[in-house]
Amino acid sequence: MLTKPDSDLARRAGEGAPGHNVIGGALAAARSGAVLEVASPSDGIGFAKIARSDAADVDAAVAAARAAFEAGPWAKMAAAERGRLLTRLGDRIADHAGELAALESRDTGKPLRQGIADVTATLRYFEYYGGAADKVHGEQIPFLDGYTALTLREPHGVVAGIIPWNYPLQILARVAGAALAMGNTLVIKPAEDASLTAIRVAELALDAGFPDGVFNVVTGLGSEAGAALSAHADVDYVTFTGSPATGTAIQTAAAENNRGVTMELGGKSPQIVFADADIEAALPVLVNAIIQNGGQTCSAGSRILIERPVYDTVASELAARFAALTAEPHWADGDLGPLINAKQAERVTRFVANAKAAGTDVLAEGSIAADAPKGGHYQAPVLFGAVEPDSALAREEVFGPVLSLFVFDGEEEAVRLANGTDYGLVAGVWTKDGGRQHRMAKRVRAGQVFVNGYGAGGGIELPFGGFKRSGHGREKGFEALRDMSATKTVIFNHG
Repeated sequence: MLTKPDSDLARRAGEGAPGHNVIGGALAAARSGAVLEVASPSDGIGFAKIARSDAADVDAAVAAARAAFEAGPWAKMAAAERGRLLTRLGDRIADHAGELAALESRDTGKPLRQGIADVTATLRYFEYYGGAADKVHGEQIPFLDGYTALTLREPHGVVAGIIPWNYPLQILARVAGAALAMGNTLVIKPAEDASLTAIRVAELALDAGFPDGVFNVVTGLGSEAGAALSAHADVDYVTFTGSPATGTAIQTAAAENNRGVTMELGGKSPQIVFADADIEAALPVLVNAIIQNGGQTCSAGSRILIERPVYDTVASELAARFAALTAEPHWADGDLGPLINAKQAERVTRFVANAKAAGTDVLAEGSIAADAPKGGHYQAPVLFGAVEPDSALAREEVFGPVLSLFVFDGEEEAVRLANGTDYGLVAGVWTKDGGRQHRMAKRVRAGQVFVNGYGAGGGIELPFGGFKRSGHGREKGFEALRDMSATKTVIFNHG
C-alpha cells in the first residue's frame, strides 16, 4: 500500500519546473526555445513550464527512437532483460510514489487519493508487462509435407503514444508497458494540460537503466507536436486516447503512411439496474463511477438504466448521495476535484444548462466548497431523472460529473437503451438472475461488461477497448501485446 502525500506537498508539487523534453537519453528544451505555462485546475495559477515542441523536436525524438530500435543495445536485448528493466521502472515509481501522486494531483486537479491510486496502477502496469515480456511466443502451423511453417511475434518498431490529460500516468503506463515489453521504442506526446508526470517517468526510466532513445517524451500542443508525431513517416504504429474528432484526424494522418493505430475514443457507458439487484451494493458504485476524476473518464458510468419497479427507490437514494457531494481543490482530497481547464468547464456547464432549459428533471445537485479558489474550474455534481433517450444529454459524452437516469421495462428495452448510443466502451449489469447476467453480457455492445460491479482496481490484466465510435484495438492485458506487435510467418522447405 503506497502512502498518500500530504496536502502541503500537493500544493507545491512541481513548483518552478522549467520544462524539458526527454530525447535520446538527454533532457532538452524545445529547439525554438518556446515554452507553455502549466496552471493547476484547482486555482488557475501557473506554477511550472513545459517545452512547446514542434516538428523539429518530433523529428529528433523519432530519430532517437529509430536508432535505438535498429542499432542500439535495445535491438539485441533478450526479452527477459527487457522485462527486468520494466520491473525496475515499476520499483522506481514506487520509490517516488508520493512525489508522483502529488504532481499528478496538482497537474490534473484530481483528489490526492486518486493520485495515489493512479500511481499504484502505474507501477502495476510495469510489473505486469515486466513479467509478460518473455511469455509471448509464436506457433507452428501444420502445412505441406516437407515444409515447416512458424509464426513469430515481432515489434512494430517506433511507437507513438499520444496521451490524454485525464489519466496521464495510467495511460502512459499502459501504452509504454505493452510497447516496451514487445521490444518497440517509444515517443510519447502527453497532453499539454498534463505533461509533468510523463516527463518524470521518462527520467525514472533512464535512472532504471533503459538505453538512450528507447523512452522519449516530447511535450507541446496537439496541433503542433501531436500532429507532427501522428503524421511522421518514420513512426511505425500510433496509439491514441481522446475524442472521436481528434482520433479521426490522427487516423487520417497515420493512414497517409499506411500505419496501424489503436484508438480509444470515449464512451457513454450504461449501468443497468434490474429490480432483483442488490441495491445497497450497487449505490456507492453507481455514484463513484461518475464522480471519479470529476466524471472525466472515458469509461464513466454516465447513464443509469433502472427497471421500473425500483426506479423511485434507486433515484431517491442516488439523489440523497448526490446532494451531499462537494467539489473541492485537489489538496482537500474531497469527493471530486475541479475540471481540467476553462474550456472543459464551459462545455459541461453548457450541457447542464441546455438540459435544464429543455425541462429535464433535476433530482439533485451537489455543491462547490465555499473556500474553493475562484480561479479553479469547478462543477457541482448534477443528477438528472427521466432523461429522453434521444437527447444530447443521453447520447453525447459530457465528460463531467453529470449522471442521467432512465426507466425501462424488461430486458428488451434495457438492451435497446443500453445500445442506443454511438459508443460502446463499458457497461455494467446489476442482477441476481444468473441467466439474465449471461444474456445481457452477450447482448450489450461494449468492450467490457461488468456484472454486479463496475471497474476493478485499474483492470491492468483486463483487455480494454471499444466498439462503434469508442474506437478499435485493445489495450491492457495480453491483448495489448498483440496490438503492439505483428505476426511474421516463416516457412522452411526442407524436403
